[in-house]
Amino acid sequence: MDEALAARDTALAEATQELGERAAALAERRAQLEAEQRRGAQLELVCGRLWERLLARERELDELRAELDRLREEGDARLRGLTAIADELEGVRRLARAQATRIRLRALRDAAELGGRMTELAERPASRERLLDSLREATARIGGEDEEPLEVGAPASLNGGGSRAAGELFDGTIEIEVGPLDDFSQLVGFEDAADGITATSEISVKRFAQGRATLEVRLAEPVELLRELEQRSPFEFRVRDRRFDRLVLDVDAIEAA
Repeated sequence: MDEALAARDTALAEATQELGERAAALAERRAQLEAEQRRGAQLELVCGRLWERLLARERELDELRAELDRLREEGDARLRGLTAIADELEGVRRLARAQATRIRLRALRDAAELGGRMTELAERPASRERLLDSLREATARIGGEDEEPLEVGAPASLNGGGSRAAGELFDGTIEIEVGPLDDFSQLVGFEDAADGITATSEISVKRFAQGRATLEVRLAEPVELLRELEQRSPFEFRVRDRRFDRLVLDVDAIEAA
């Protein structure tokens, strides 16, 4: 009996010890789970903040994309507007140049008329008063232009002598005498051709008499002027005289050939 009781007590003591060990293990495991839960909560909080930042960055990127699209559309619209303005300015420039040519030609005709009437006045003193009135009217028309008085039929001035070889570059201010021209449209076409050369910075008609016109062309950079004119001119021509600051072109020489 005593042995049975001792065996029972021993078994109870072992079971109690085992239960204690298991209770300690469970407590440790519970502490670990609680620590993991706390870390999980912290991670969830961090993930939530990162997600909010990611959403904010996405919204900012969407706004930037929209702003870029708007700026691109505005840039395209401005470019189209500038292109249209450039086209309009080019049209106005061409019209202004044609109008300036007409004004110069009218001034040249008036100057020729003035010279003829002065000669008539010298030969017929009796018509002095009538001719003086006509001269005043012609002078008023010439003086109304914004151009400097142009000399009719005067020979073109040369800055120096010397000829140019074919294909040599021209630079600076060049006088081009061309003719005979059949009508005003040929002069305008040749002026447009000379003005279409990239190196041309300014062009003006200095004289127009007996079907021959003298143009002054200012070149901003060296250019093969004859080659450019041959490619752009509305009619064929032949070079009669070629100097470093003057060209004389004959139209009828080619047509008669």
